[in-house]
Parts: sequence; C-alpha cells; structure tokens
Amino acid sequence: MNNETDTPVNTDNYLLRSVHTNNFPKILDQLGISLVVSTYQAGKLIVLRADNGVINTHFRAFKKPMGLAVTNEKIALGTAYKIWDFRNVPAVAEKIEPQGKYDACYLPRNIHITGDIDIHEMAWVKDELWFINTRFSCLCTLGHPNSFVPRWRPPFVTGYDLTDRCHLNGFCLKNDLPKYVTALGETDTAAGWRKNKANGGILIDIETNEVLIRNLSMPHSPRWYQEQLWLLESGNGSLAKVDLNQRKLRTIAKLPGFTRGIDFWGNLAFIGLSQVRETAVFTGMPITELQERICGVWVVNILTGETIAFLRFEAGVQEIFSVAVLPNIRFPEIIEWDENLLANSYVLPDEALAETIKTTVEIAMAETHLLKGNKLYQKGELVEAIAAYQECLKLQPDLTIAKYNLGVALGDNQQYEAAINVLEQVINTEPDNADVQNSIAYAYSQKGELHKAIKHYEKAIYLNGNFAKAHFNLGITLLKNGDLKRGFAECEWRWQTGQFTPFQCPHPRWKGEDISNKILLIHTEQGAGDAIQFIRYVPLAAKLCQGIILVCLPELIPLFKNIPEIDKLMPPGELKLSEFDIYVPLMSLPYIFGTTLETIPANIPYLQSTNSNPINLTNTQYKVGIVWSGSSTHKNDGNRSCKITDFLPILQVPGVKFYSLQKGENRQELTQVPSNIQIEDLSYQLNNYADTAAVIEQLDLVITVDTSVAHLAGALGKNVWNLLCFNPDWRWLQEVEDTLWYPTMKLFRQSQSRKWQEVIEKVQEHLWKIITGNMIISNK
Repeated sequence: MNNETDTPVNTDNYLLRSVHTNNFPKILDQLGISLVVSTYQAGKLIVLRADNGVINTHFRAFKKPMGLAVTNEKIALGTAYKIWDFRNVPAVAEKIEPQGKYDACYLPRNIHITGDIDIHEMAWVKDELWFINTRFSCLCTLGHPNSFVPRWRPPFVTGYDLTDRCHLNGFCLKNDLPKYVTALGETDTAAGWRKNKANGGILIDIETNEVLIRNLSMPHSPRWYQEQLWLLESGNGSLAKVDLNQRKLRTIAKLPGFTRGIDFWGNLAFIGLSQVRETAVFTGMPITELQERICGVWVVNILTGETIAFLRFEAGVQEIFSVAVLPNIRFPEIIEWDENLLANSYVLPDEALAETIKTTVEIAMAETHLLKGNKLYQKGELVEAIAAYQECLKLQPDLTIAKYNLGVALGDNQQYEAAINVLEQVINTEPDNADVQNSIAYAYSQKGELHKAIKHYEKAIYLNGNFAKAHFNLGITLLKNGDLKRGFAECEWRWQTGQFTPFQCPHPRWKGEDISNKILLIHTEQGAGDAIQFIRYVPLAAKLCQGIILVCLPELIPLFKNIPEIDKLMPPGELKLSEFDIYVPLMSLPYIFGTTLETIPANIPYLQSTNSNPINLTNTQYKVGIVWSGSSTHKNDGNRSCKITDFLPILQVPGVKFYSLQKGENRQELTQVPSNIQIEDLSYQLNNYADTAAVIEQLDLVITVDTSVAHLAGALGKNVWNLLCFNPDWRWLQEVEDTLWYPTMKLFRQSQSRKWQEVIEKVQEHLWKIITGNMIISNK
C-alpha cells in the first residue's frame, strides 16, 4: 500500500510537487527541527517544515543556490556569484501572520560578491565562513574588499585559475577546524577530472595534505559525526563510513538516486537524492544503471542503514545539492527580499537598544519573553514556558496571545483552575475565538466539569463547524458523560485532527450500508486495550457481510485466532486489495451500530485462552495477579501508572499468592519489594496476550491499574479490580464503581490527582474481607 501524502506547491513558473511518507513530518516534529535544501537546477532554496501532519515545502528563488552553512542564528547561502548572509531575527518571526506559527525568521544582512566561482560546500568556523571555490580549486574564506581569500588547495594543483582542475566539491570540520575534503579527480589540468569521473574521486586530509582514499565514484559531502567520518559516494548512490585505519569505505546504505548533501540529527541522516541528468558528465557511473532514479530527501537510520522516511519531488526539482538541519527550529521563514518587511525591521547593538524609548524596549522585551515561552512550550518545558509567559504579561498585561499561550501551558501542566482563570480573561476579550473555546473546554473536562466542557466545545464548533479537534474532544467528553451515541459520532472526526494516521486504501470505508455480499477488512487502532475492548463488535459485523479479515498487532493474533467470525488474521503491512472489498476501523463499529449505555454488547466472556500449553499455577492459596504500570508511551501514563511500592499494603495481605503480570522495563521494580513479601514474576513467560490470558484464567482475581490487562481480564469474564487515576479514560464514566463494558470489573477511583494511598487502602480492605470470608466475589 502507498503510505504517502501528496503536497503540491504552486510557484510563478511551474508546478513544484512532492510526496512524502506519513512519518516524515512526525520525525521533524519529534526532533523539533526543520530542513533547508538547496537545488541549483530549480533555482530554489527549499524549507521543509512539519505542519499539521504534512510537510510544508516552502520555496525561495535564487540564482543557482548550492552551498549552505546553517546554525540557529544564521544561514549562509552560496549562489551563482554571491554569498548571502541571513540572520535570525526572532522578533520579526512573531509578527508574521499567522502570529505564533513561526519560530524563526532569517533576514538578509549582507551580500558578498564573489564572482562566478562555482561555490560548493560551506561551513562556519566559529564566526568565519569557509567555502569550496570549485573553479579555482581551493578552499576559501571571505575578505573585504576581495572577492575571496584562498586558504588551502590540494598539493597536486599547481596554481589558481578558472578551469576547475580537480572538481573540489565537499569539506567538513573536525574539532571546529577544516579537516577533510573530497574531489572528483587527482588532476591538475583544465577539467582533467572528467576523464575518470566514474571512479577517479579522492578523499584528502587538509592538515597533512595526504590523499587518504582513491578510486571513489564521485564522492561528496564528507562529514565528521559521532567521532566517525562519513561521506556520500554519489556515483554509487550510497552513504558510507570511512575506515581511516584501513583507508576504505564501508557502505551503510544504498539509495535510489545520486546522493549529495547530508546532515545528521541523533541517529538519523537526512540525505539529498538527485535524479541524475542524461549527460556525458554522468555516463559510466553505477548509479545510471538504476531503472528509476529519484530526487528527494531520504531519512536513514545510521545504525542499521534502514530508510525510515522520505520526501520525493515529483515535478520541478530534479537535483539537490545541500541538505541542512535547522536545530530546535520547527517552522522558520526565510525572506530573500521583502522591501516592506526589511524596511521596518531593525537589528541594533545592545548599547543602542539600551537607549531606545522605554515603551519600545518594554514591548521588545515582552516579545522576547513570548518567543522564549513558545520555544520552551514546544520543547515540553512547561514550568519554564509558564514563567516566560508570565514575565511577558508583566510588561504587556493586555497581550492576548501571551494570555492564551499561558492558559494552554497551564492546562497542559495540569493546573486546570489557573488555566480556566486565564482563558476566561481571553474569552472576555475574544468571545468568538474557537481555539480559546476549545482550550477552556479541555481544562473543564480535565477537572471533571463535563457540562461546562461540553458547552464550550459546542461553542467552538458553532464558531468553526470544521474544527476537527473540537469535534473529537467533544466526542470524548460526551462518551465520558454517558452519551455514547452522540459521542461515538463526534469521535469520527478523529481522522481529520492530524493525531491519527488514517488507513490508506482505495477501497471504500464502511459507514453502515449493506455489505451482505462483501468481504470486510477491520483494522485495529490505538492500543491493545482498545482492540480487546472493541473486538466484541466483530461478531455483530460478521452477521452483515460475507467474511471478515482482521488486521491487528502481532501480539494480539494468538488471542484473537479462535474468534470464529474472523476468517483471516493479519499483522499490519502490505495487503492485497483483491482479498477484500471494503474496510472499517475497529473503533468506528460502536458508531455504526448506534451503541448506547443500554445496548453495549456485554456477553462475557467473549474471549478465551487459546494457549494449548498454559503456565500451570498449582498453588492452592487465593491467587491474585498484579499490574502496577502501563506503557510509558501512553500520553496519560504519568497519571494512570503507579509504583510497585504503592502496592505494598496490598501485598502484605496474608493468605494470598501474588503473581506479577507486569511487562516492560517497570517489572524491574520487583527488586524494591521487601524480601518477606513473595511475588512470583511470570513476565518472562508471557510472550503475547494469549499467554497472559492462559494465566488470568487460572487466577481468582486481577488487580491492575488501567492497562490492557484490565481489558483482557474483563473480556475473559474474570474478577478484576481496576485502579483508576483522578481523571481516567472516558470508558469508565464518572463516579460509578462498576462498568457496563465488563460486568466482572470493579472500579477504584482516586479522589485527588496522583494520590494512590486512599485507593490502595480501599483495595487492601476489600482483599482482607475476601480472605477472611467477610466478602464473596464470583464471576458473573
């Protein structure tokens, strides 16, 4: 299946169009970066920015842009006969519409005329710009009033002229000094490198003037990273490590294009690919043997060589020269020439700034604090972001955007009452702002004031009928309030929020129409707990269609394989379109079937253990399985999970045999349990949910926080006590101690956020009563 998102971009001259894998923008978002790409063939500088789940490809026109040198504060760009010096002016970024979206704005500060010297790779050595002068076959710096100042040339080049004697093209720094260069030939005649371009490339040590490796196929882009030397052997379309001891390359990845331009972030390499023109320059190279040669940016895991994402240009761009990461900048703007903006933007030295009119200084400082708060918020540093917004508001008390951002940050930091107080002030100023209505609704929902939350979500939707996030948030709140039918309907907006990845398929999606002669593919979504809870709808769907194919997590397949209504089980991956006619997300089935509290399918058990060789629990004591922590990747895990030490009062109840069903890294907490408390750790024997089900069926009780194990025990019809945080998931409603989803489940709720003591004491008391015979529980 095609996992790409089409993102056409119109320019004045022609259509520039790209497609990318769905995870490309997610990677940029998670890393907090953006990319800058130069293409001399298209005459563009391209900024790749994540924007609501897609890549925003932002183009600026230059004549023959090639070399790039990038930091947070500045960008140098080499073009046909100029070097542009751009500087980041954060105060300007805040003024660009829509305000608050841009976190950097690079404005031109200087333009240096070099003449036509075919500028290739560039790098900042502290504050000095170094660059490859390909026509003069040397490494240069700038020097006024000179066009350039030669600083080094290969030892085999006898002098300076304009004939491109060896096609010097790439260089890199080591320990902040120029160290390695690449060239396409070890030649000293005009364009002499062209005679053996397929394998005449070399790598040179600038410090020793020694040629380290020969016979390379058009090498480019050497980089010293993670204490290793990397380069692109462009003629082979590869990324390679350089073994400096043995003086040879080790290929890490082969890519479907002419590799040129690379930057790193973490364990990822962002690599430029060019299509390679059908010209004499490229004849004889291995890369020309590929049937399809692609232009784009490939993301490669440098530990494994695996391609994990890509963006491919499909029109307008055929060749890329440089790729550079903008660290900690998510959505930058680059202004090549905007007379109005440049005429009204000022960068002053600190001494002059100190003597400007006070009110101007206060406004500028307020904007600085606002910008700082925005950056801190994007990095997840909420306490620091809140402090920055508060400093901003001390200087500009009526700055609405600062108040709004402060309210959002307070809400994300679980300071809901404070968030509501601030957002109410914003609503008084901007009552018709849908975003503010959505944000205050969220704060009310997290406080448990659902009716107020619903009112504000509905106002947000009234103001903006296509506000997908507000629709989805309203749906979750309605579900929590017990209005399942309307709630599930509103939750269908989830696919338009950018938080969920749609199942990409040319077949139609089932919405409740007649499918009696069709094969229905059902795919799970979100976590294993959701899949276990909603798999109960599969038999209902099976009655309406010709057959069922279920796509689910591999670890669920052994558990689901004995559901008779499922004709075929598959893990996520490539699917044959011929095998099914229509599809539906599993969690859309309650909406299709019009589920209400009164019509929840609760024929328990609806799952059974399928493990033919279960773990045998022979102990005759009262057997209790425990889970104290969920997956750390769950967005609410900090609230829903606790520590094994919180469970100690429960574990001290005599006459009970405890078994740990805890999986993941938190099972190591068992070492914190005192030696006089015996817990048998079964985690190493639980390879999938079928194994866990086989154990649960032999237990008398499961005590767990809100994890997939709670759903599994409930689906098996076993007694399960579910320990809930103060603001639990929607499916557990409010205040009630039982649930219509699982008749054998009892709910124990926190009365204060992240305070487990009261919950644990209640569980301990109930367990004592069972052991002493004062309470009887049985499977219903």
